[in-house]
Amino acid sequence: MEVLPLGLWLDLLGTFAFGLSGAMLAVRRNLDVFGIAVLAASVALFGGVVRDVILGATPPAALQDTRYLMAALGAALCVFFGHGVIARLSKPVMMLDALGLGLFAVSGCSKALLYDLDPVPAILLGIVTAVGGGALRDLLVAEVPRVLREEVYALAALLGALVVVLGHAWGIHEGWTAAAGVCLAALFRIVSVWRGWHAPRAPWR
Repeated sequence: MEVLPLGLWLDLLGTFAFGLSGAMLAVRRNLDVFGIAVLAASVALFGGVVRDVILGATPPAALQDTRYLMAALGAALCVFFGHGVIARLSKPVMMLDALGLGLFAVSGCSKALLYDLDPVPAILLGIVTAVGGGALRDLLVAEVPRVLREEVYALAALLGALVVVLGHAWGIHEGWTAAAGVCLAALFRIVSVWRGWHAPRAPWR
């Protein structure tokens, strides 16, 4: 079963955005060009690979289509030569991470629905697809993954995936549904960081 063209575009855009996020963090940690490429590719491809393995879509799309690897390495090259420009943006890693989160939440959920998963498993797979790359990125640089820390990370992915499920159930055009899901997830992630929102923690610790 082939990925829909819209799904492929979401995948490639998410791959590029997460690649930029991983590469920017690598530059911030003073890694060399090889480290930048490895971190960018690992972050960009991991979530999609996990999604495809869970769905039984093997070999994963990232290993069948060289455009995925090219998108990840292209992001690494952009950062290697232009990290100074990107760094002038406000919190560039967080912004790129928010965009990648929204794109992968939507693409993961959309592909799960394409494989006839029920709504709740499809939402869960969208979340796994979205948070997988970011979690791996943080682990590779010895940080506690953001999904386990203060920022409302998985909830943003859940909102994006939920929009896809509702749009699918109500027969709304997939392009509009995807755009709304990506925007909602990314904006919620950005606002949660800006406002300092976080999930409840254990009291009296």
